[in-house]
Amino acid sequence: MPVTDFDVKEKYRYLNGFDCYHESEAVPNALPIGQNSPQKPPLGLYAEKLSGTAFTAPRHENKQTWLYRILPSCSHPPFAAVSNTETSTNGTNGNGTVAKLDDTSTTPAKLHYIPNQLRWDPFQLTTSAEKKIDFVQGLKLISGAGDPTLKQGLGIYIYTANVSMSETEAFYSADGDLLIVAQEGALDIRTEFGWLLVRPMEIAVIPRGVKYQVHLVDSTSPVRGYALELYQGHFQLPELGPIGSNGLANARDFQAPVACFSEDFGSTGFEGRTKYTVTVKFNNSLFQTTQPHTPFDVVAWHGNYYPYKYDLGRFNTIGSISFDHPDPSIFTVLSAPSDHAGTAIADFVIFPPRWLVGEDTFRPPWYHRNTMSEFMGLIKGDYDAKKAGKGGFVPGGASLHNVMSGHGPDAGSYEGAREAELKPVKVGGGSCAFMFESCLMLGVTGWGLKDCEVVQAGYSEHSWGGVNVYWTGRKDGKTDGERKGHLVE
Repeated sequence: MPVTDFDVKEKYRYLNGFDCYHESEAVPNALPIGQNSPQKPPLGLYAEKLSGTAFTAPRHENKQTWLYRILPSCSHPPFAAVSNTETSTNGTNGNGTVAKLDDTSTTPAKLHYIPNQLRWDPFQLTTSAEKKIDFVQGLKLISGAGDPTLKQGLGIYIYTANVSMSETEAFYSADGDLLIVAQEGALDIRTEFGWLLVRPMEIAVIPRGVKYQVHLVDSTSPVRGYALELYQGHFQLPELGPIGSNGLANARDFQAPVACFSEDFGSTGFEGRTKYTVTVKFNNSLFQTTQPHTPFDVVAWHGNYYPYKYDLGRFNTIGSISFDHPDPSIFTVLSAPSDHAGTAIADFVIFPPRWLVGEDTFRPPWYHRNTMSEFMGLIKGDYDAKKAGKGGFVPGGASLHNVMSGHGPDAGSYEGAREAELKPVKVGGGSCAFMFESCLMLGVTGWGLKDCEVVQAGYSEHSWGGVNVYWTGRKDGKTDGERKGHLVE
């Protein structure tokens, strides 16, 4: 089935295509014709340019959008730093809570670099009766590398939430583009560009600088998922090489929002009846300002720098039809390249349902040590190379195999694949695992190592302690000391 059958049905219209130059207007004739910044833009709007790359970036890399809005983004009082231990909401959503914001820094002093394989049980969900947590308050950094001030590296997050953000709140990150992987519960995301409905088995990318607001579709159930913030560059579709012109994630299946805006403002930018709180993540610290007009006042826009989403069920999986398991790079959905060809700061890879037909082949992913770091999560179902159940790899959990840390199928999965009848078989039915892969060595936060309280202390022994020895090569009865074939006689 090339399209996911979602429990929550779609309710928005979208513009289709990846890295396309789109335009959208919520009111007819809001877009100027033939120019970007006329002396008096249509309908009394302000023209504002949003640049996602330097002005002089090569044309094929250049990212920019022109926004036509009721008031410009600069019309707000100064930002003030939020305490690095807590932030309070404005209370208009009725929660009135104080939420902790721990481990929001990826500086080396805050990260622990260790070679051990790590795995986590499902990250804990909190009900609104226990403590009200919205999307921003529920973002927890688990791993990362680099420095957003230098626009280098990435951060990996777990998010949980049990209440929607207030209608009078907005959030944006100056640090990077945020890739959101929904795992439990659907998100209704309002952006300056319009709305995105993001459900489990969908991903969304919110570009650097774009303001947004996250609502829960089902207000009675908490949500959970994963996110990767990319400090450098932007995500691209991977090159297809000899695969040809189609396959993997096709450009036409990515969806961008259509313009949608609110009217809540006074006679000037500093006058108005409603107070809106805007929070910005800036060098992994939070700052807030309060302005008397809505930040969601974009009536029209045109450009190629915008938020988008993608249904993972539409991924066209490629695999071997003869022998051997190919490299997992063939499952790449999006890639953020480094300055070295073929090496990514971040790849987003999925393992969806697929057919395995390899002859005389160990069909699961092989044992591996990698110059890249591999962070895996499970959206739903069972992963074919890891057993589920208590102490296993289950939806809502994760694993990290850092640079050159050995990993591969657990003992039970190996035994099953070693003895399996090699007939065509479809694996991963009702399942989807994913991987954030990076060329960087990833550090882990204190929250990720301890405070989250879901680290599997016995992961290594549970997975590989029972790996059997099948060696049958030594049959001559000689000891190591008697074997001298490696010596020059």
